[in-house]
Amino acid sequence: MAKFRKKGGRKVSGLSTASLPDIVFMLLFFFMSVTSMKETDYKVKIKLPTATEVKKLEKKSLVSYIYVGAPLAAYQGKFGTEPRVQLNDKISNLYDIPDYIEAERQSHDEHDRPFMTYSLKVDSDAKMGIITDVKQELRKVQALKLNYSTLKVARK
Repeated sequence: MAKFRKKGGRKVSGLSTASLPDIVFMLLFFFMSVTSMKETDYKVKIKLPTATEVKKLEKKSLVSYIYVGAPLAAYQGKFGTEPRVQLNDKISNLYDIPDYIEAERQSHDEHDRPFMTYSLKVDSDAKMGIITDVKQELRKVQALKLNYSTLKVARK
């Protein structure tokens, strides 16, 4: 009968790290491509209302947002506590809306302009009066494709 012996002093070969940089860069590229950056800093309080029937917007690149709500605590000394309009990163006046809409239109190609949507992100505690005023300003510049942002709630 044969005897099996272990050969002594045999070493395990080291793990090759040659492909490690490729893996790191592949992961880095993946996370860079799937991560979206926050576009706007909120300066007004936004607590979106809820709805049961919602529809997602198809081309978010053609959506411009208008925020309406009470200023955050840091800005209440300057702007008060009444609901205000925020366009991009600054609290604005209602009369700034036409200039904002024109700037948004100019930032897109001419063939995409008819498909632009204006989304209102309105605090659920805001009064309808300021929303009506915003809608009137949008009508003046023919910005008629309007969307209200909400949170989806399951039906009971």
